[in-house]
Amino acid sequence: MLFLRKNVMAFTGLFLCIFLVVHLAGNLILLLPAGLSKNLYNIYSHTLGENILIKVVSIILYLSIILHTVYAFLITMKNKNSLGEVDYFVNHKQDNSSWTSQNMGLLGMVILVFIVVHMVNFWMRVKLGFGEVIPLDQNGYKDVYLVVSELFRNPLYVIFYSVLMIPLGLHLKHGFSSAFKTLGVYKKSYIQRINIISLIFSIVTFIGFSVIPIVVYLRGLS
Repeated sequence: MLFLRKNVMAFTGLFLCIFLVVHLAGNLILLLPAGLSKNLYNIYSHTLGENILIKVVSIILYLSIILHTVYAFLITMKNKNSLGEVDYFVNHKQDNSSWTSQNMGLLGMVILVFIVVHMVNFWMRVKLGFGEVIPLDQNGYKDVYLVVSELFRNPLYVIFYSVLMIPLGLHLKHGFSSAFKTLGVYKKSYIQRINIISLIFSIVTFIGFSVIPIVVYLRGLS
């Protein structure tokens, strides 16, 4: 059962990493000049919302978040009950030496809080229609850019969003490389390359997602 849980964690974690890459790539549109950014971002959001393949992937995404969270909790509880005999992914002494590896459960809970807050403020309004009705832009698409700019007009939300990218980056750095170890990649040369990729991926993700709300906020002040 533990073997199954660890593999589910690894596969769902890697899928969520792929999602983050795609999500960040789309959100980088927000860094373009305001006029161009608004038009392209609304077209981008409309295209995703109308694509049946994206809708299927979205269901897989939600299931992955749920499974990753549930199995992370079960594995964490197993670790506590076994007094550290079983690691978060694979029991490697060197991996367990870092603060991040010892606190993946805590980091995951912080990230979960962020996801819930973000979905309540963004996803529920855009996808489910909660809150104020979203106006249409000049092309007849939902003005999702307006929703984003309104959220990032609040300095507290900008701070919340940007600061919580720190635990996300730490979680990704350890989780990405650990997932491959769980799936059986043990060759030293491969592990070294994966660790480098993991570091770069975590840094790029942290910088990308943390800078976007700051840029949108500052743009709103001008």
